[in-house]
Amino acid sequence: MKLAFLVLCFGILVGPPVVAGEDAVPPRTHQGWGWLVEKLVADGLDRERVTRVFDDPRLGPFTGLEFSLAPREPHSLYRRFLQPVSVAAARRCRATHASVLDAAERASGVPANVVAAILHVETGCGRNTGSSLVLRGLARLAMANEPATVGENVARIAGACSSDAGVVAAVRARAKYLEDTFYPEVRAAFALAGQLGVDPLDLRGSASGAIGCPQFLPSSYLRYGIDGGGDGRIDPYDVADAAASCANFLAAHGWQGNLSERARRTVLWQYNRSDAYVDTVLRLARAMDGGGSGKPAAVCAPVANRRTGARVARQTAGVPERRPR
Repeated sequence: MKLAFLVLCFGILVGPPVVAGEDAVPPRTHQGWGWLVEKLVADGLDRERVTRVFDDPRLGPFTGLEFSLAPREPHSLYRRFLQPVSVAAARRCRATHASVLDAAERASGVPANVVAAILHVETGCGRNTGSSLVLRGLARLAMANEPATVGENVARIAGACSSDAGVVAAVRARAKYLEDTFYPEVRAAFALAGQLGVDPLDLRGSASGAIGCPQFLPSSYLRYGIDGGGDGRIDPYDVADAAASCANFLAAHGWQGNLSERARRTVLWQYNRSDAYVDTVLRLARAMDGGGSGKPAAVCAPVANRRTGARVARQTAGVPERRPR
């Protein structure tokens, strides 16, 4: 009786009972990625290439995705970047790469200090670009709107027998937003891998799918990537290319000379949709000019070192608010 009641309640939440036929939720094939595989193939990607990637043990199985309705990044997440030792490291980044940062400023109009601040906050000026499988991070988020994943999150967030249609609608809207945001990035990851001449599973970066020194999403590299080093190749792990690409992104989103503080914030919001992040980048950029480091935190967490010999190689797991680049 209790089981039947729960099944009835769950049916109210996610729709009529699943039956055989066109309304049935498809089984999770290809290590659980089957829904995404079929979507990619329907969009024109080669089935053999896609299935080979999603059947590869290196990718691992899809084991579900729990997401929040309105995640936010706390200011405490970035507090360490305004510590004196961090400001000093950002200044070293600015000085070490002065030529490429100044060149990017001349070409785009974006201050070198702003670009240096972003590179420092994102990856310690290229020293910590991440070692997670980019495709897995993006694919997990792209699976948000898979029917079974939506149902699991409706049950978790709304409750097994909630009648709050607003919450259910909010879960569905969030799932659709994540799919619309990250599914194109999965496609872009395949395209970027082809451009770099590597296997999609060789792309390494943050757990949520950002790569290279400025932690771009793959589509941003395809759209805004610039060969800042002049070697005929756009390398996301090369600081010269990263600086030029980062500046190009900001310029393309409206950065120009004599912007007001509010306008600068609006542009940086497009880079990372987090007030805490925007505050940190602007304060750090000012601090590099001797404008102070802001209120310090109690402890400074050092940036982890990383070997960058492999040209295709940070961030937290889960579903972040940040929509990196």
